[in-house]
Amino acid sequence: MKLSNIQRFWISFILAIPMLIQMFAMPFHWMMPGYNWIAFITTTIIMAISAAPYWSSAWAAFKKHSANMNTLVAVGTAVAYFYSIFAMFTGREVYFESAAFVTVFVLLGDVMEEKMHNNASNALAKLIDLQAKDAEVERDSQFVKIPLDQVKVGDIIRVKPGEKVPVDGEIITGSTTIDESMVTGESMPVTKKKGDNVVGSTINTNGTFTFKATKVGKDTMLSQIVDLVKKAQTSHAPIQNLTDKISNIFVPAVLIITIITFVIWYVFLGATLVNAMLFAVSVVVIACPCALGLATPTALMVGTARSAKMGVLIKNGEVLEEVSDIDTVVFDKTGTITVGKPQVTDLVGDQNKVLTIAASLEENSEHPLATAVVKKAKDAKIALAQVKNFAAIEGKGVRATYDGQTAFVGSDKLLEDISISQEMKDQAIKLQKEAKTVVYVGLGDQIIGLIAIQDVPKASSQAAIAELKKRGLKTIMLTGDNQNVAEAIGKEVGIDQVIAGVLPTEKAAEIKKLQDAGRTVAFVGDGINDAPALSTAEVGIAMGSGTDIAIESGGIVLVQNDLMGVVRALDISKKTFNRIKLNLFWALIYNTIGIPIAAGLFMGLGLTLSPELAGLAMAFSSVSVVTSSLLLNKTKIAGESAKA
Repeated sequence: MKLSNIQRFWISFILAIPMLIQMFAMPFHWMMPGYNWIAFITTTIIMAISAAPYWSSAWAAFKKHSANMNTLVAVGTAVAYFYSIFAMFTGREVYFESAAFVTVFVLLGDVMEEKMHNNASNALAKLIDLQAKDAEVERDSQFVKIPLDQVKVGDIIRVKPGEKVPVDGEIITGSTTIDESMVTGESMPVTKKKGDNVVGSTINTNGTFTFKATKVGKDTMLSQIVDLVKKAQTSHAPIQNLTDKISNIFVPAVLIITIITFVIWYVFLGATLVNAMLFAVSVVVIACPCALGLATPTALMVGTARSAKMGVLIKNGEVLEEVSDIDTVVFDKTGTITVGKPQVTDLVGDQNKVLTIAASLEENSEHPLATAVVKKAKDAKIALAQVKNFAAIEGKGVRATYDGQTAFVGSDKLLEDISISQEMKDQAIKLQKEAKTVVYVGLGDQIIGLIAIQDVPKASSQAAIAELKKRGLKTIMLTGDNQNVAEAIGKEVGIDQVIAGVLPTEKAAEIKKLQDAGRTVAFVGDGINDAPALSTAEVGIAMGSGTDIAIESGGIVLVQNDLMGVVRALDISKKTFNRIKLNLFWALIYNTIGIPIAAGLFMGLGLTLSPELAGLAMAFSSVSVVTSSLLLNKTKIAGESAKA
């Protein structure tokens, strides 16, 4: 049976108690009867049960002509143990306690690391535990409870007040408010009605509703979040390469220093064989760079777990390093800075005719502006006409045959081919100055009307952009909208620079221009239309919509469609990376200071370290790095909700 680290630690600790008693009794000149045999037997068991894995790891590395952190532990314990056996049978003083306590303290560090891993993964475990165990599904016109794993896409599910939403879906009847804090980190309940999406594992607070299951099993939002965070926690941050390089040089260097320490003390300074050996063993033990190995993965695990609780999903360790260099944040406009649900505000021309033509053409389009036009027509109870030869004109609009004539609906780029009256031009300029997007409606060879559409900024946009500017970041808005509308929105939210009139296919090129100018760019977009730009930027931040989180192009995904999430994402990423650097600094400084003391360099000042104290100090260094990483949970993040 394979024992866990905690089991090995307690076995070793209990077996080492007689040696601990003897150590405390030594100043009183009391010797435990049969101490040498007791120490020999207990230490042998400790070596066989607890030290053996370190020896095996060191031997495996040696066979590959390399050395690892366990090499130092194995060498230190083996030298102390086998020398003590020799000393026992030749009447010399034994040092079994050195081998035993070094093993105990190394295991203490491992146990602390294991506990930290468990704590870091606790947020994910809680999310998984929150998942509903069953669902009330419609079967033969009746609702019956079935196990969650039997729910299929398309099933109609009923949820009553106080119950958990079993899977992801879309409400078809009823309205309610839902507590989504366990998934999004948002403390305020969210109002939901027919047509809105609901997320599995969230809690229905006050209304009964039915919804159609759209995602089940591993495809649900919760499952995707758990999968993303697990991948991030096991990912390899580029700075870890530095750690690996240091370890590859450090371990052989320590073994060389150990040999030099022994030789200098024994040959040149006249120390006894035993004392020279103890100095050498102390160097080996104190130098064990366990803390160095813990520096990156512990901070990465804690940082990504905490960010997940805030609704910020960091996909890998590489993103953390990139964020630390960001000096420019570029935003898409529609659905990112603005709400993304534009509404028709003004109609110019024959209103019925303009709206009928526009809605009849736009019915075939999925653009947010098209949706606003169609909704306006339906609200006005206008019957839509059948059109023929529908075609989308990239970056301009749509075209089709309406009532035997060619009809156009789109942006001012259509004006290159169609005539427009001066009155219409003046009306368009007036509306654009009011921060409204103007859609031109053409029939035949002239513009017959205008439709003004406005998409207001999100409530959080101005505050989020102000926070980013406080951090010294340049903010830019990138949009396909015209310059007047874009400038008005940009001014309202406090953006530094506006780049307007950019086609979807040109967004990535604009990002590249900024990079060529020496900027390090984070791009914030919806993760679907903006995929090329998200991939081109050093850091892509995808605004989540509750669906397809795992396939977004961004290195960071925001579960909430809230711009303050960008601030939280950059803050937690920077703080996690800075904590990694802090951990590495302390781990290296610790060894740099500890090795000379262990080698006896300051013996003249009365400052020395026995092997067992060196083992305790080495374990303490690992614990301090783990504690440093856990303190990431206490750092303040701007805009973090109280419940996150």
